Amino acid sequence: MRLPADVNRRVGRAMHDYAMLDHGDQVLVAVSGGMDSLVLARLLLAWQRKAPIEYSLHVVHVDMAPGGEAPGKAAREIAACLASVGLHLHVLPASWRPDRAQLEAAGKGKDVCFQCARSRRTQLFAWARRFNCNKIAFGHHRDDIIETFLLNLTCSGNISTMAPRQDLFSGRLSLIRPLAYLDKRDIEALGTDLKLQPVSSSCPLGEKTRRLEIRRLAEDIYQRIPGSREQIFAALGNVRSEYLLKQAVAREG
Repeated sequence: MRLPADVNRRVGRAMHDYAMLDHGDQVLVAVSGGMDSLVLARLLLAWQRKAPIEYSLHVVHVDMAPGGEAPGKAAREIAACLASVGLHLHVLPASWRPDRAQLEAAGKGKDVCFQCARSRRTQLFAWARRFNCNKIAFGHHRDDIIETFLLNLTCSGNISTMAPRQDLFSGRLSLIRPLAYLDKRDIEALGTDLKLQPVSSSCPLGEKTRRLEIRRLAEDIYQRIPGSREQIFAALGNVRSEYLLKQAVAREG
């Protein structure tokens, strides 16, 4: 696998800037089946073969639509795709799936997506702990990071986003995002070059989420203001806290 020079440079810079990988790491690679996570798995495999350090990969998928005791259709397709490049997929049946009432509530604005994502992440944390993984790699990219910032800003009343590296549990586990300096379009182009076939999500809500609305808002901003994607991303690392709102006296109650 030969990466385009610019992609290779930006991935390498993200890994260096946030010290994502170390010698001896046990890396759980979270694969949903989308192009982002498939590219991530292939990229980490390629880097494993050329890096001056040694690390192990454990590729894991949380199956939201298992077929009884066996993996569901999507999980089987993902496993076949990864097996073709020499990666074994560990499939975990989802421990929580929304019922009909919860799906109906989601249509009325209830945040079922957050609960579902939290459940999947809890499963990944448990698997990492069981198999002594000290890193979990996600396929989130620059657009995801910006959208999360806008989502938190407009819907949660806070200024935050997904960090390219986040240390948890007193440093025993780190979440890493090696694609943090790439855009969605870069990853789609790379996946096409690698002849990867993304697997359709088994999420019952599909794209009917608040994040989709935020994505459309972000795209509108990018089109209206040239260079705004790069400026928003840069701003997330250039916070001038002295110019944020700070109350002199905390309110009671």
